[in-house]
Amino acid sequence: MSNLKHLVGISGGKDSAALAIYLHDKYPDLPVTYYFCDTGKELDETYQLVKNLEIYFGKEIIELTAKEPKQSGKNPFDFYYESFRGYLPSSQARWCTAMMKLLPFEEFVGDDLSVSYVGIRGDEDREGYISKQDNIQSIFPFRKNIWSVDVINKVLDIKNRRAIADFYSSQLNGNLLDRVINIILEPIHFDSLNKEAAKRNQKEKLDRLLNIDVIAFNKAVFNYLKETNYPLANEIDFALLENDDVLVRDDIFRILEESGVGVPDYYQKKEFKVNGLTGEYARSRSGCYFCFFQQKIEWIWLHEQHPDRFKEAMKYENKKEGFTWNQNESLAELTKPSRIEQIKLDHIKRVGKEKSAQSEYLLDILDENEGVGCSACFI
Repeated sequence: MSNLKHLVGISGGKDSAALAIYLHDKYPDLPVTYYFCDTGKELDETYQLVKNLEIYFGKEIIELTAKEPKQSGKNPFDFYYESFRGYLPSSQARWCTAMMKLLPFEEFVGDDLSVSYVGIRGDEDREGYISKQDNIQSIFPFRKNIWSVDVINKVLDIKNRRAIADFYSSQLNGNLLDRVINIILEPIHFDSLNKEAAKRNQKEKLDRLLNIDVIAFNKAVFNYLKETNYPLANEIDFALLENDDVLVRDDIFRILEESGVGVPDYYQKKEFKVNGLTGEYARSRSGCYFCFFQQKIEWIWLHEQHPDRFKEAMKYENKKEGFTWNQNESLAELTKPSRIEQIKLDHIKRVGKEKSAQSEYLLDILDENEGVGCSACFI
């Protein structure tokens, strides 16, 4: 039996929860270990989601905390907040994800060969977490391309073209094989002065190969990996090689609802009234309740739906002069009645322009920057 670890992190977000359910149901023989990195600053809905998943799986979701905060007896956020001398995390200094999510995960894995499954969807154009540790390999089951960008770079490298072409020759034949071989042997023009053009060129090549035969491509990559040090190198087989599913956002909500695990309540629209108008707000993602990636309307949602949590967030701003969760506005300024009114009116106007108010969720409006942030927190 293989000693390879199969790991799925539960962030509290919709995508990681749906991924865990998807793997549990579609690949019941895959020995998955589920884990949750608790920052100590999650919403109650996040903890409820973890409990619901434990009931569904019939097994424990392991709670991970890095060694230092665990030994200190403090919750992870407060431990690192003090370690960083009262500096709040920001988009310029994201110590929160590095210290509270990635560090405990990599400490947990240690030197074990591991596959980390990541819930980046088929309708997203971004890369998820790829560990710098050689013994951790990322796989993306929801995308047509399940492989991480570092693997693809090697597979499509000019040095490996002939080996990949030879493997395809054992899988395909006729016109289909000719088409694949022609694509593989095409050079990728890497221009040091135009790296973006080179990336586009490689992506186009990858898309053409996937569009011909996803399963054959997966098997070609898996065969290539046997000549590397990736965790999957010594595996005889891999369950996801014949996976050609592509799951988008609607699929995620369907999985959560049909499983009975449910969609976390913070995604559900709540109604508000302002100046005789009716609007709706919600939260777009999981993560700490005071996450600096939240939009203004999400802060207002927190202020009105979780006032105690909002007050806790304000306390951090008051501890160090000049430090705010938002770049240009403190929470005290943001919650002045006139400012709340303006934020709500702007949100109503924006929802109207986007014409997605009929959606059950407000994600089309709130998560336009869904690819911005830290995948380990939000998926």
